[in-house]
Amino acid sequence: MPSFNTLPLPPQMLTNLDQLGYHDMTAIQEKSLPIALEGKDLIAQAKTGSGKTAAFGIGLLLKIDVSKFHPQALIITPTRELAEQVAKELRKLARFKHNIKILTLYGGTPMRHQITSLEHGAHIIVGTPGRIRDHLSKDTLNLRYIHTVVLDEADRMLDMGFSEEIDKILAATPKKRQTLLFSATFTEDIKTLCHDLTHEAQEVKVDVHHDSSNIEEIYYVVEKNYKFEGLIKVLQYHKPKSAIVFCNMKLDVDDVVADLQDAGFSALGLHGDLEQVDRDETLLQFANKSCAILVATDVAARGLDIPDVDLVINYDLPRNDETYTHRIGRTGRAGKSGKALSLSTRAVENTTSIPLHSLDVDDSIMIGSKMKTLCIQGGKKHKLRAGDVLGALTAKKNISGDAIGKIDSFPFYTYVAVEKGLAKRALDLLKNEKIKGKKFKAWMI
Repeated sequence: MPSFNTLPLPPQMLTNLDQLGYHDMTAIQEKSLPIALEGKDLIAQAKTGSGKTAAFGIGLLLKIDVSKFHPQALIITPTRELAEQVAKELRKLARFKHNIKILTLYGGTPMRHQITSLEHGAHIIVGTPGRIRDHLSKDTLNLRYIHTVVLDEADRMLDMGFSEEIDKILAATPKKRQTLLFSATFTEDIKTLCHDLTHEAQEVKVDVHHDSSNIEEIYYVVEKNYKFEGLIKVLQYHKPKSAIVFCNMKLDVDDVVADLQDAGFSALGLHGDLEQVDRDETLLQFANKSCAILVATDVAARGLDIPDVDLVINYDLPRNDETYTHRIGRTGRAGKSGKALSLSTRAVENTTSIPLHSLDVDDSIMIGSKMKTLCIQGGKKHKLRAGDVLGALTAKKNISGDAIGKIDSFPFYTYVAVEKGLAKRALDLLKNEKIKGKKFKAWMI
């Protein structure tokens, strides 16, 4: 890739880029920056993590007049998380020019604090459509002097229903402006938006596919009525430290989360109906490993910047190849290996080298093993320990300790693996014998 030295950039910016480790341009930067620097409108197709912020940020920063303390550039993002990421990167890129003020505007924080910041002036606004519209309606934001507008992840904003807000915001900016639109996909809605908002825009497209060379992809075929049991099975087998489970519908997210929690898993849901504070807390817990499993819709999970995801599971098959690519791109990042599993209730046409396995939920939860798994409705919250379960099964030499596999304890459930030939006897013991003076419900998975 060519270096930034090949672009007509001032020495101060080149020095700053070099200090930031920006030596060679990414594909999207190489194709977009020459167009952006000429002041032309741009329509770019690129994925998250491709270097988009520098692709639009370098050009707009050069045009900022720090002596004029009013908004000159507007960047619209679908979520507060992306707004913060963009603002953080822009502040680094802006170090070559002193006193550039970048202000973020999004929901979940008091309007009055943002109004005070706006009164003190800002050169660049980075925000979400809803909050920007709110400020416009209160006349606390002036967009009359905007020379550059960036729509980042435009497809996601349309998916989230922000079309009307975007129209109102752009109507408040000058007609003569530079508009840069970035989108991972190019649906008919995006094409219409581009036609309405840009003028003689040049189009660029880079490889929107993630590098999947370090991602192991597997399809599992499971009976329709045993789909959730199949999910439990692959989670127990692969034992990920962190996993994202994708569903197509919000209601399915809620159902899967509830069922996983009932089964003793650490799981939280992420979809468009969540309040911002709940979304923030959910993402924080998943990112800091307090929650191991994130169940999400595609709209909610787009743009997540979480580098260490061991496993992606398509609980529902995605509707198209592009969505599949975005999903599995959540794992195998930064050169690390990852796994992407898909649960299908029907045999898929296997035209690729992706392994296709039949997932029989009557088999052991440990795929490929000779074990059966029993679930006990009692766990750490009931002070039921692994040693208690082992003792109940091996007491009076009912079952040899060698026939008992891994025992996993969760707050409300305990799972124990037993050799298949002894599984029924073990289940009868667990159901009929007291453990620590109490009978627990138990069943075979």
